[in-house]
Amino acid sequence: MSLSRYLIESSTRCPDRVAVCQPWDGASITYGDLGTMAAGLRDWLAAAGVSRGDRVGVFLPKSIDAVACLHGVLQSGAAYVPIDPDGPITRNTFILADCSVRVVILDKRFESRFRDHLAKFNDPPIVVALDLDAGGLKRFLDENIASETPVCDSAANDLAYILYTSGSTGVPKGVMITHENATSFVDWCADTFAPTAEDRFSSHAPFHFDLSILDLYTSAKVGAALVLVSTDVGKEPIGLARLIAETKITIWYSAPSILSLMAQFGKLADYDYSALRFVLFAGEVFPVPHLRSLKQQLPHPRYFNLYGPTETNVCTSYEIPTAIADDRTDPYPVGKACEHLQAKVVDPSGAVVAAGEAGELCIAGLSVTPGYWNLTEQTRAAFLGNGASEDDRAWYRTGDLVVEQAGGDFVFRGRRDRMIKRRGFRIELGEIEACLHEHADVLEAAVVAATGDDESIKVIAHLATRDGERLSMIKLKSFCVQKLPAYMIPDVFEFHARLPRTSTDKVDYQSLQSPPAPSPQAASRTMPVQDATR
Repeated sequence: MSLSRYLIESSTRCPDRVAVCQPWDGASITYGDLGTMAAGLRDWLAAAGVSRGDRVGVFLPKSIDAVACLHGVLQSGAAYVPIDPDGPITRNTFILADCSVRVVILDKRFESRFRDHLAKFNDPPIVVALDLDAGGLKRFLDENIASETPVCDSAANDLAYILYTSGSTGVPKGVMITHENATSFVDWCADTFAPTAEDRFSSHAPFHFDLSILDLYTSAKVGAALVLVSTDVGKEPIGLARLIAETKITIWYSAPSILSLMAQFGKLADYDYSALRFVLFAGEVFPVPHLRSLKQQLPHPRYFNLYGPTETNVCTSYEIPTAIADDRTDPYPVGKACEHLQAKVVDPSGAVVAAGEAGELCIAGLSVTPGYWNLTEQTRAAFLGNGASEDDRAWYRTGDLVVEQAGGDFVFRGRRDRMIKRRGFRIELGEIEACLHEHADVLEAAVVAATGDDESIKVIAHLATRDGERLSMIKLKSFCVQKLPAYMIPDVFEFHARLPRTSTDKVDYQSLQSPPAPSPQAASRTMPVQDATR
C-alpha cells in the first residue's frame, strides 16, 4: 500500500470529519476538503510534468496548506522533500539542489531570497509561491485549474519522502524513505496504540523531522484529527500545556525536552487533561526526575519511550511503568524491537556479542531505509556486509551502543561516533566544525558535547584564531546562524592559543571532553543560544 492511500480512503469513508486544525487562528479542514485540495495539487503537478520518482520540495511553515501539499505530492507519485522554514537559506537551497527537485512549493515570503539562490541548480525547479495570508493553496488551485489525473499507485520501493539530517562531512545528507518503509511504521503504530477516529493527535514535530510521520499518517489512516502546534507555542511550556488541554489532544508525541519543561514550568494542575490517553516520546534521553514529575502530575495516560534513528523511524519501544520508584535515577530502556523489525547487537567486526555485553545495535526489516540520496559510499558504510547480510537482510548500523537485558529490552549506553541527539534532532559534530572552519579568522575548531546533571546535552566549540584574539560573540553567533539551524549552534565557545594534540598530531578530543571548571573570565565567553526545541 502506498502512503497516499490513507488520506484517499479516509476522505471517502468519513468526508465530514475534521482532518486538521490550526489552533492559532481557529481554522480547520475536513477529510473531504483535504482530499479535494490534495487531488487538485496532484492534478497541477501532473500538468507541470511531475511524475513517478520525481522530487518536490515543500518549503512552508506548518499549516493546513503544508499538510495538503504533502499528500498531493504523494498522490502524484513523487517524493516530497520537507524544508525547515526557519533554516538558513544556503542550507535549504543546498538540500533542494542536491536532490534535484522538479518543483518547490514555498511561502511567498521566502520567494525573493530563494530566487536569488537558483543559480545553484543545474536545472532550476518550477517555483510555486503561496500567499498563505490570501487564500494559499486553495486560491492557487482555483486560479490554476488542471485536468483531473489518476492517483499514481506508487510501488512499495518507490520513494515517499527524503529527510535531510546532519552530515559529518559538513553538508546535510538525505535519508530516503520508501512507501513500504513508511507504511510499515504507520501500520505498527495503528496496531500498537489502537487509535480511533475519535482521537486527536498532536503535531508538535516539524515536518522535516521524522517524528512528524507518526502524527501525519497514523491520524490519516484512522480518520482522526491532527492538531497542529505552531513553532512558537511548541517551545513555550505554559502555552503548550494550555493548548494540550484546551484542544483535548488524546495522543501526544514529541521529544522529551519540551515535556521536561512542561513538568517543571507548565502549571499542569491548572488544566483538565482527562482526554489525554498516550504520551509518546522519542529522540533523546528523558531524565528520570522530570519523567517522574510528569507522571505524578498526569497519571492517567500511558507513557511510551520510542527509539529509532531517521533511517528506521521507531525501531524499539518501551512502556514506562505506572509508578517510578523514588530512588530510581537510571533512564529507562529503549525497549524491544518492534514487531515488523529485527534487532541484533554486534561488536566492531559485525559479530553478535554475548548476552549482557555492550555492542552496536543493528536493525533490519520493513522500515529500514534503502540508503542516502546520491551517497553510495555512505550508504554502503551504514550497513553490515556492504548493504546485505548473509541471510539476505540489510542490517542498518545505528551507531548506538546498547546492552540487552535478560528480559530482551535494550538499554542505551552511548554512541560509537561523533553524532549526538539534542532536543530530538540528530547532530553530527563534524558539520558544526566544518561551519566554524569557514570563518576567516578561525585557525582551528573542535566541537564536543557534554551531558549535564539533568541529562541535557550542551555543545561546546573550542577555537583557536589566526591572530590569537578572541572573536566577538555576537559576530560569531551571527556567522553560525547564516549556516546552521538554531539547534546546532554551540552553547559555549572556548578560545585557545592552539588546540591540544595527541602524539599523532590529531586533535585531542578526550582532553577537550573534560574541560576544567569555568573561571569567571571563561563564563563571560559563554554564549547562550535560544532554545530551538521544535
